[in-house]
Amino acid sequence: MRRAASITTVAFLIVGSGCVQQDKFDQARLSVRTQEEMIVSLEQERDGAKTDLRTARKQLAEAKAQNGSLQTRINGLNEQVQTQARRYDGLLRRVSQLEFGPLPVELEVALDQLASAYPNLLSFDATTGMLRFASDFTFDLGSAELKPDAAATIATLADILNAEQASPFELRIIGHTDNVPIERPATRQRHPTNMHLSVHRAISVRKALTGAGVDPARIQVAGYGEFRPIVPNGSKGAAQNRRVDLILVPMPQRLADQETSRTPADRRTVTADPEK
Repeated sequence: MRRAASITTVAFLIVGSGCVQQDKFDQARLSVRTQEEMIVSLEQERDGAKTDLRTARKQLAEAKAQNGSLQTRINGLNEQVQTQARRYDGLLRRVSQLEFGPLPVELEVALDQLASAYPNLLSFDATTGMLRFASDFTFDLGSAELKPDAAATIATLADILNAEQASPFELRIIGHTDNVPIERPATRQRHPTNMHLSVHRAISVRKALTGAGVDPARIQVAGYGEFRPIVPNGSKGAAQNRRVDLILVPMPQRLADQETSRTPADRRTVTADPEK
């Protein structure tokens, strides 16, 4: 604008001196007006560019925030994929090395997935076909009553045991305790010794399974009390020794033939328990 004012001033001085004609003055004034309009237009473009820049910066910040959220989700999904990949890589290695366990592959995978879904409650050893319930998560202290979460898990286990691939196998349920004696009078009335408690807990698991439709003829129960620890007991025993083991073993051929000849629906209707 200062430049335009200077041009106007020069034009008036030239006219005032009488050195140029009127038409040249008009041309100079028109040129000044054109430059002023150009300056105004450029200033508007500049202001528009500033607005566009602010908008672009805002959009960029929002995009970065969204990208961060998506990246967090992607990282979580990647961890899940890696966990699944490690699990299946292990199965593939076993297959490639012919390290087959005693159970059919479909049954083994189903039991492994069940144990993986409840890692605090269950563990599964595919080489022996054994499920292990941690007693501290399955029962209250000194009790043979199943906790609700354990009962729900056993119901899911019953569905697996009632499937076709599990029909040729029977189940041995074996209870174990640590070496801490039962001292509370109310507990001793129900479970006089650790041996009683281990058997009673095995029976509770059996009742839950038969109540969910598993044939009672397929289930054996036992208890070893404190006499088969898997780790040394301390002054307060050891949580690892308080457990209930479930071992799947092939049934005698005669019983296996009877079981496989029945339909899954027939198996689910067998809920009678002769001990009740």
